[in-house]
Amino acid sequence: AGAETVKRAVELDVASRFQESLVCYQEGIDLLLQVVKATKDEAKKHRYRQKISEYMTRAEDIKKHIEKEKQDGKYHKQIRIEENATGFSYEKVFQEYLSEIVSEVWVEDPYIRSVHQASTYSLYNFLRFCEMLVKGPCKVKTIHLLTSYDEGSGKSQQVTGLDEIQQSLRNYGVTLNIAFSTSIHDREIRFNNGWMIKIGRGLDYFKRPQGRFSIGSCDFDLRPCHETTVDVFHTKHTKKM
Repeated sequence: AGAETVKRAVELDVASRFQESLVCYQEGIDLLLQVVKATKDEAKKHRYRQKISEYMTRAEDIKKHIEKEKQDGKYHKQIRIEENATGFSYEKVFQEYLSEIVSEVWVEDPYIRSVHQASTYSLYNFLRFCEMLVKGPCKVKTIHLLTSYDEGSGKSQQVTGLDEIQQSLRNYGVTLNIAFSTSIHDREIRFNNGWMIKIGRGLDYFKRPQGRFSIGSCDFDLRPCHETTVDVFHTKHTKKM
């Protein structure tokens, strides 16, 4: 397993997919270290240690490369979510970028509203996103939401829902600032530690559950997704609305 993992790491490394490569190198090194502990043959141990040393050196080089890209504002990672894919809850997509220093979040999404007939799934999705922020490990104090008004009778339901989320967040010491725009088109989420995530479908990339009591209705990791692309960037300075 360790050999297969580092083999994958090398393939990703050659393809310049450095973030994914680093994860595989780290997993592969851990697995190989377990093999070394279980191996009694000293010659084999020596060979394993040599390889592990090489992989560790390369992993450190990749770390430095990624850090430099982040400092230069050139970091870019892309995740492709296939149609009906599962395992892409907000925690899986965002968690690694939510360090403890994150205290402010900006959400630009024109469709935080009732886009489905007689439902409020987009509002629920935004609520789920807020719940993730409240749970940490980040210490979010302020969330800025820029969206657009729903059309027709949905506007009242949208405003009521957002007001309720705003009040609920206040109970957790989090301020939700809400602004509306008639010209907003882009969808992006920014954290004040420099990370910016753009999702083609915004927060609304989950399909509707088949029923109220179907698997995936509550656990978003089990919820099928619409096809979309997630682009992750790192910038020195996160712009403010």
